[in-house]
Amino acid sequence: MTDLQIASSIQPKHIKEIASKLSIQEDQLEYYGSDKAKLPLDLIDEKSVNNGNLVLVTAITPTPAGEGKTTTSIGLGDALSHIGKKTVTVLREPSLGPVFGIKGGAAGGGYSQVIPMVDINLHFTGDFHAIEKANNLLAALIDNNIQSKTKSIGIDPRTVIWKRCMDMNDRGLRKIVAALGGKSGGVPRETGFNITAASEIMALLCLCRDMNDLQEKCGNIYVADTWEGKPVYAKDLHAQGAMAVLLKDAIKPNLVQTLEGNPAIIHGGPFANIAQGTNSILATKMGLSLSDYVVTEAGFGSDLGAEKFLNIKCRMANLSPKAVVLVATIRALKYHGGKNIKELTNEDVDALEKGLPNLERHISSLRSFRLPIVVSINAFSSDTDAEKKFLFDYCEKNNIPVALSYGWAEGGKGCVDLANKVAAAVEGCTQKFSPTYELTDDIRTKMEKICRTIYGAENVILSNKANRQLKQFEAMGYGNLPVCIAKTQKSLSDDEKRLGRPENFDIHIREFEIATGAGFIVPIAGNILRMPGLPATPSANHIKMDANGDITGLF
Repeated sequence: MTDLQIASSIQPKHIKEIASKLSIQEDQLEYYGSDKAKLPLDLIDEKSVNNGNLVLVTAITPTPAGEGKTTTSIGLGDALSHIGKKTVTVLREPSLGPVFGIKGGAAGGGYSQVIPMVDINLHFTGDFHAIEKANNLLAALIDNNIQSKTKSIGIDPRTVIWKRCMDMNDRGLRKIVAALGGKSGGVPRETGFNITAASEIMALLCLCRDMNDLQEKCGNIYVADTWEGKPVYAKDLHAQGAMAVLLKDAIKPNLVQTLEGNPAIIHGGPFANIAQGTNSILATKMGLSLSDYVVTEAGFGSDLGAEKFLNIKCRMANLSPKAVVLVATIRALKYHGGKNIKELTNEDVDALEKGLPNLERHISSLRSFRLPIVVSINAFSSDTDAEKKFLFDYCEKNNIPVALSYGWAEGGKGCVDLANKVAAAVEGCTQKFSPTYELTDDIRTKMEKICRTIYGAENVILSNKANRQLKQFEAMGYGNLPVCIAKTQKSLSDDEKRLGRPENFDIHIREFEIATGAGFIVPIAGNILRMPGLPATPSANHIKMDANGDITGLF
């Protein structure tokens, strides 16, 4: 059965029944049909947050299809419920880009899914649309002010850095010329689009504390300079109020359920390769307020999602996980060991052994944060007993807690061993995480510490453009911000073709973007782009709907 067929075979419970498991009253829910609802922010209780047990799920460097972090997260959340822990799984919202691109949906898989999975993977509760509209309202106000003869604040069109966004992989929008059409069209300038998941509005929504903080962050967005070289912010255009109004519902976390009828909160959807890659602070705190355990994930490998989760999100929110689950698959390790991607279902213990350095690098990187680690081997039907035994023995020999996870095939009951080992790790955690860098470090030092400690690189090389931008941002007083490196997810290096555990490599920073509203700086490494493109044969080509509205090919 496909993921969609499995999800369709299970009758979801009414969302008020799911809410009751968290002691949420019916009149506190904002219903979006019978199977999803938004949660009011006043459910967050900081005392409960501080007493909660946060579990982070991350992964080794993935294959193009991913290694099952979401499936593992959902299976683990269900399994913790099986062993008597009051648990909420807190995830990101999927972007339409990957849904119609190469990866497909992001609601888990098999018997470890969140539902209603079609809604979640498509328009859901409209959060992405609201983020897109708030972003593009600011863009419209910028161009309107440049055009104005009476209200202009003197924006130099050549300095505008604010881009429009759209939640779709569209390579044709990476670089465009806007405001054509003569005097009525405005002042022509070169600009472009980011995908919505990588927009600053997405970032600041995921990092804000409340409605007031959201509006303040919107106002603090740096968009351009005046002709005199003075920085222009969104608040100079009086944009923050209208932007916040567009986000008044999107700021509220969304409650859904797993296939086993356990609560799940889904909110925010930044990518980890080109953004911070974690769900919202509000969603995580909501989960910790309503349960004893929260299982959450950070996108792509630990070099991206986990690093940003800890160094950016946790630092801003004063959170600290009590355990980190590192998802590994036998097929990915064979891939990093040099096996052809088309042959990963064939047994090859030799290739598996050659791929172990990638796992070792991720373990080493995570250990730098001083948190307990549990390796979860996400099992596939193609994995052989010999391969599973080899990987299991390796972890045990190196004193790394390890469990085989069968979440896809068995749901929560297939992850009970993992749940027990995670619970033991949580109970044994006695300290908060140790960050990779201090905020008082200069930006170059921060990048160097990440690249050496987390990626295993030797040096950070800046282009001439990046050097100029760095001097500008530091002169503006932004040297104390955390950094959110945009880098390929396909390699620990900035070259996607360097698999395994690369050595003797440098990280090349092409340019910087700055997110003064969200509160971080984005060094862009290698050839990574903030507007992805579609593959040669996108998933969209296989999606169909019949006369009854039944969908096929979506997952």
